[in-house]
Amino acid sequence: MHDQENVKKIKLPQIITVKKFSETLGVSVAKVITELLKNKIIASINEEIDFDTASIIAQDLGFETEEEEREIENKSMTLEKLVEICKKEKEKKESVQSRPPIVTILGHVDHGKTTLLDTIRKTNVAEKEAGGITQHIRAYQVRKKGKSITFVDTPGHEAFSAMRERGVGIADIAILVVAADDGVRPQTKEVAQYLKEKKIPTIVAINKIDKPQSNVVKVKQELSDLGILIEEWGGNVMSAEVSAKQNIGIDDLLERILLLAEIEDFKADYKRDGLAVVLEAHLDPKKGSVATVLIKTGTLKVGQDIVAGNTFGRIRKMEDYAGKNLLIAGPSLPVTILGLNNIPQTNDIVQIINERETLKIMSKEWTDRGLQKRKDLSKEKLYDEINEEKMKKILFILKVDVQGSLEAIEQILSTIKTEEVSLEYVGTGVGNITESDVKIASSSKSVILGFNVVATAVAKRMADDSGVKIKIFSIIYELVEEVKKMMTELLPPNIIRTDFGRLNVLAVFKTGKKDMIIGGRVSEGKAVKGSQIEVKRGEEIIGKGKLSNLQQNKNAAEEVGQGNKCGITFDGNVKIKEGDTLIFYKEEIKKRML
Repeated sequence: MHDQENVKKIKLPQIITVKKFSETLGVSVAKVITELLKNKIIASINEEIDFDTASIIAQDLGFETEEEEREIENKSMTLEKLVEICKKEKEKKESVQSRPPIVTILGHVDHGKTTLLDTIRKTNVAEKEAGGITQHIRAYQVRKKGKSITFVDTPGHEAFSAMRERGVGIADIAILVVAADDGVRPQTKEVAQYLKEKKIPTIVAINKIDKPQSNVVKVKQELSDLGILIEEWGGNVMSAEVSAKQNIGIDDLLERILLLAEIEDFKADYKRDGLAVVLEAHLDPKKGSVATVLIKTGTLKVGQDIVAGNTFGRIRKMEDYAGKNLLIAGPSLPVTILGLNNIPQTNDIVQIINERETLKIMSKEWTDRGLQKRKDLSKEKLYDEINEEKMKKILFILKVDVQGSLEAIEQILSTIKTEEVSLEYVGTGVGNITESDVKIASSSKSVILGFNVVATAVAKRMADDSGVKIKIFSIIYELVEEVKKMMTELLPPNIIRTDFGRLNVLAVFKTGKKDMIIGGRVSEGKAVKGSQIEVKRGEEIIGKGKLSNLQQNKNAAEEVGQGNKCGITFDGNVKIKEGDTLIFYKEEIKKRML
């Protein structure tokens, strides 16, 4: 027995490394590892243990423990704090690496900011990547001399004012655009004052030099009156003379950005958990919440649990600015994230959180929604709800008869691998299923699986009232098969596409409300009656439809081969024009199996 008066009280976080744990206790690492082994837990010095495990070991060593309540940082983490973190990281030597500069373009309305952004993108994004950009985007990267530059579009003067009020920006370098034919205007003065106050590295882009009434010298004089002195006038601000519309001087501007980035030496810690800023977000009817974020430091990975403002979720999918799938993304990269349970706000900070924090947030959210009563909730409905939360995982509590059974089942279940669905233990234990298990399952939307155990009478009544599913097995194989079945039901189906051919549209004979009659020549493969159709205009797919009727030489046909002319009836809402290309294909949906 430990003397209660001499028992030292300690606070432990939800997750802690063995090394940090030993330091907190003030005992040797060897002693901690020995105690872990006594409890049949094998953990090395740098491995993490959870609070429950750490608490048991601490109590065995004569300590009284209390769980440290970690405030989820999304409530306190602001853009200002993030910028401070990034500044401090630059001072580190051993763990930081160079990162691409983040550039924003500012200036008076109508001075060519948007045109300049678009010209840089069209000229310097690789052709195959540019083809993937089908709409105006808030951020993208370009390559120059083998180096990347990230451009972030600030949405108009109102947003700039808000950024100024906050006192910080997400960009490293500002391009101040001034029209050579118009000179310094009121908004130019505002922007210039802000850039000077915040000491943001700046390059002046004097735009519209192709205009007959342009006066570059006058612009430089007006800027010097504002305290922005160009290098050639003895100052320290670089400038570039450009015409965004005529694509003049763009390479010169990019080279100056790279030079300034080299001087400023922007760095970040690639090994830490990612921290990103939400640039914009929207709700897609098929994809759910879609957020475009800019990673300021650290690394984001598919499968990580994240929080952003008042939203949370798991990164189900990550794409770059050209729509290319990514598994991992580092500092200065703009990415689109799928998987948040709701739409975050602009300037919310994306952070990685651990499983216990996720469950805590989820539990509170479900309680707030009043989901204590869940009568007649079938297994299918339960898993549908999990899917709707964008979780892509099955949560369950496992109760078994003896420790050996638990180890055997956990080992077998760990071999079931799929990238789309994960198995997550909310809790495991030896003994019968009790009311405590049902309470946890109800708040976390978990399924209770039992092996060679029974549920107490009270637990059964609580489960019936709250809609918690309890499944009990006496054969391990049957339990494993049930888990596989549950996972299979959540797997998205395979969509197998088969392309038949292409047709060049030569004439449009009739345009109805929802159909069109079109004439054309099959340029590749064949046209097949009943196939689906993609309509391609230039390099962009502008819509889809169906080939409902096919004729060759005014006779009905099932197929028309390459080189032949034919007439088709197109069912769809897209208005096809001469010169468009129709792509014929079919899609088959096949159920996935583990």
